[in-house]
Amino acid sequence: MKIVPVFLRYDYGQKSRGESLDVQGFYPAFKRICDEVYPFWFDEYLGEKEKLQEKLIEFIDNVKPDIVFFILMKNEFTFETLDYLKSKYTTINWFCDDQWRFDTFTKNFAPHFAYSITTDKFSLEKYKGIGYENVISSQWASFGATEGIDIDGIEYKYDVSFVGGISGHRKWIIDELSKKGIHVECFGYGWKNGKVSFEEMKDIFRTSRINLNISNSVSYDIRCMFSSLMNLREFVRSRKTTEQIKARNFEIPAFGGFQLTNYVPSIEDYFDVGREIACYTTVDDVVTQISYFLGNEEKRREILETSYKKAINNYTYYHLLKRLFLEEGEFN
Repeated sequence: MKIVPVFLRYDYGQKSRGESLDVQGFYPAFKRICDEVYPFWFDEYLGEKEKLQEKLIEFIDNVKPDIVFFILMKNEFTFETLDYLKSKYTTINWFCDDQWRFDTFTKNFAPHFAYSITTDKFSLEKYKGIGYENVISSQWASFGATEGIDIDGIEYKYDVSFVGGISGHRKWIIDELSKKGIHVECFGYGWKNGKVSFEEMKDIFRTSRINLNISNSVSYDIRCMFSSLMNLREFVRSRKTTEQIKARNFEIPAFGGFQLTNYVPSIEDYFDVGREIACYTTVDDVVTQISYFLGNEEKRREILETSYKKAINNYTYYHLLKRLFLEEGEFN
């Protein structure tokens, strides 16, 4: 199989943000399952849309791949370009935000691909509603895994940590925990520790007794909404009004971390809640569970060990793409 992944080399195409998930996750996974992988990195053409169309078509027609794989962010590629490629090759797009972008984005672009992959099983009926049949339900995954971790031998640096960009909702939860005497070491854009590399992130996951996974969707907790003008504005303006499973749900256990995450519909499709993952629904619930798991090391370690084993054996991009492209033969 010969494939052209159409990828960004850097996060959001910005070199200052470091390498993208495309580079860290999808690209090495494709190299493991495909005979020939010829990535088209389009960062340098982001400000030149017409040139981008020309360069992409020229590149793909020269390679003549079996599959062209996209992860669209916006309208980087015109319908004309996508239709041309669809007429000659098997084209696929990974739609990762259908929970909140189907009606404004996906329904317009999906028909211009031979196949679509959605990470939201609840959107499958929406695809049918627009007359689109070639949609496959999948999920996020971890960009890698750390094999052979000695769970009993981990030396912890943090009791509680969080990795992710700041938002009004996230900051409110961290502030509420602080009021309860729970310190959370935060990493990512907007926090005092700043953004960390993938290697640093993996170390944080492993060396934190509890890794919080906090939604970046708007909060419907009235205490959060009215805690600041910024939060009220975020609630009114944000399009992220629906919870969604993200890569972080799989990354934390794959690198040896215990995860306490906000509950997301269908998380139980991947992890046994209470046995392989801990979930919370309110900020009060977070406080209760942090206190419980910091005081019950045996239970915390039991959940950590079962989730770690499941993630490294099932939930990396290698496992995901292997199932889609080889074992299940979805695109044959």
